[in-house]
Amino acid sequence: MKEAKHNIYQQNGFDTREDYLNDLADMYGLDFAFVKMVADLLGPNEDFDGLVSELEDASWLMGPV
Repeated sequence: MKEAKHNIYQQNGFDTREDYLNDLADMYGLDFAFVKMVADLLGPNEDFDGLVSELEDASWLMGPV
């Protein structure tokens, strides 16, 4: 079986997970430390699903930081 050349973040246009999380923080107007904390709690397997939903809710509830 051939190994993938790029990780999931690279496949979505980011160099690393941290770059992706920084982009999410900017997109939702949230502090990076908050985004990182939520991402770490949920785990990397939720980065493109559950994390995005949580950040959408947080952005709506907290407003921009």
